[in-house]
Amino acid sequence: MMTSTSIYLGDLRIKSTHNASGVEILSDAPVDNCGKGESFSATDMVATAFANCMLIIIGIGARDRNIDIEGTLAKVEKVMASDPRRIYEIKVDVYFPAKHYTDEEKAFLSDNQRSFPVGESLHPDIIKTINYHWTV
Repeated sequence: MMTSTSIYLGDLRIKSTHNASGVEILSDAPVDNCGKGESFSATDMVATAFANCMLIIIGIGARDRNIDIEGTLAKVEKVMASDPRRIYEIKVDVYFPAKHYTDEEKAFLSDNQRSFPVGESLHPDIIKTINYHWTV
């Protein structure tokens, strides 16, 4: 089954539709690459997908262990390189909500050895920097 359908709308804008749900997203070329930057660029979506995938995998493990992480926030920074133009680094800061987590829960939630499918799909030269923050 096809995952999505994308249509070029002109002026460096794309509308993509998730075929199963009908949800639509827009993407634009970034300002530094001839675009208006009025929506996610394709590389923004890659970096964001990495963080979202990470939160989902952590969420599955947390749910299985009855650890409440609702409200956990990921802030994503994409660093580009040139020659060739590509994602050089994805930085993710994960902020867990103001709850009391045991040291064991913190160790589990911040396990960087966990396999994230999007991360595993990215080129190995892309640096992935993840920092965890515990609000008290």
